[in-house]
Amino acid sequence: MEFLVDFSKILLATCRDVLPIILLIVCFQLLILRQPIPHLRRVIVGGVYVVIGLALFLAGLEKALFPLGKIMAAQLSDPTFVYGTEGIVTQADWMAYGWVYLFAAMIGFATTIAEPSLIAVAFKANEVSAGTIKQWGLRITVALGVALGISLGTFRIVSGTPLYLYIFAGYMIVIVQTVFAPKSIIALAYDSGGVTTSTVTVPLVAALGLGLSATVPGRNPALDGFGLIAFASLCPIITVLGYAQLMHWKSKRRTKVMEREDAL
Repeated sequence: MEFLVDFSKILLATCRDVLPIILLIVCFQLLILRQPIPHLRRVIVGGVYVVIGLALFLAGLEKALFPLGKIMAAQLSDPTFVYGTEGIVTQADWMAYGWVYLFAAMIGFATTIAEPSLIAVAFKANEVSAGTIKQWGLRITVALGVALGISLGTFRIVSGTPLYLYIFAGYMIVIVQTVFAPKSIIALAYDSGGVTTSTVTVPLVAALGLGLSATVPGRNPALDGFGLIAFASLCPIITVLGYAQLMHWKSKRRTKVMEREDAL
């Protein structure tokens, strides 16, 4: 009974959030474009499915995934587990938190692979490029970037180093990559960084950061608990641009080899 009450609240909140989008589309279609809504029945049924699906998804995050991420972060960073002692630890040793970095990388990879926004972008990229950009290739490359970013972000929390140093260095790498990367992939790479911070990734990553900063000695959740999402947005840009540069280099090398063989 409690779940039904909670789900009803989430469903009402989802309807409230989706309503402005529906009103905007309907008003533009009827008042600006002055055209009837095509396939109205299918649109209504699909809209209902979307709202119910979003509500169920958000309920699952709130009831299971969000608490699980926080609990796992707390257990992995518990001084008893990390240092093998029940005594009070006043200073964190970043080398002792290897399991935390591994868990962060795995949770970043897994949540990104399941991210609906990334799936939509990968599908459209494959469609527009006539199959040149593979859906799974793009999704795995972005997921590896998020895994690297979340792992690096947890290292920042444990070590207590300033966030701006990582962000500054990361975007300097992106700028250099942008100069040398194939022009056809640049916009997609930047979009790939944005779609990683959506409905699946953000709740788990936020819970991981807050849980970790609350248990690591000398860290403050308000100061150190946030920032992981910035890494989740930055590092996929680097990995996608790097993957595009690698494929471009291999393609040029293959072309040169074929030209040499033809010359012989």
